[in-house]
Amino acid sequence: MPHRYFTTEISDGTATLRGADAHHLARVMRARLGDTVILCDGNAVEYTATITGFGDECVEFRVEPGYPSAAEPSVEVTLLAGYPKQDKLEQIIKHGVELGAAHIVPFFSRYCVAAPKKEEQKNERYNRIAAEAAKQCGRGVLPDVALPLPNFGAVCRTFAQYDLVLFCYECGGAPLRDPLAAAKPADGEKLKIAIVTGAEGGFAAEEAEMAAKAGARTVGLGPRILRCETAPLAVLASVMTLTGNLE
Repeated sequence: MPHRYFTTEISDGTATLRGADAHHLARVMRARLGDTVILCDGNAVEYTATITGFGDECVEFRVEPGYPSAAEPSVEVTLLAGYPKQDKLEQIIKHGVELGAAHIVPFFSRYCVAAPKKEEQKNERYNRIAAEAAKQCGRGVLPDVALPLPNFGAVCRTFAQYDLVLFCYECGGAPLRDPLAAAKPADGEKLKIAIVTGAEGGFAAEEAEMAAKAGARTVGLGPRILRCETAPLAVLASVMTLTGNLE
């Protein structure tokens, strides 16, 4: 399978790759003139590209007409994940991107064990992890990882931008399939879904009330208690299955 890279410099049958990806292709992969790769414009359009030249910090291509990426799901899912300790957020990012998440937004809440520390520096690393996962699994867009929201009130204030918010509560709720079956996209295009899961300590009762008042649908995840790094991935996989995106 040809290697995959992202670039916005695609027009009139030509393209340019710059920076670390150009270095990787030219120096690490030792690509040659005439070699073929897949270029993605970040908007779910892919191009078969043939190398036509090498510059000091770039690689030049001739590209065939673009075509829609087959890897992008029919729903746009945001993972709103309670900030976990250690490297668990990296696991959520990596596997969430593989399963089709478009955005990952960590947040701090009442029972979070982790505390804010060098978040801007860590965010750069998190977005690199997301980009590498997107290339590895054949995505047609680059999912993004936001800086963490400071509290659960800030999380609830984002709910209006989604067609459906699934608040995953350890104390139980409706079956996941019920709110999904009733949801309709406001723009007539992709259904925008937010999945909200807690950190190691779960959610406080008042946070569950805040989520419901802000318009979230409270859902349960069965009789077992899932780890904070397992829950968002389990729900994401279920959403993709129920919407026909794992067929």
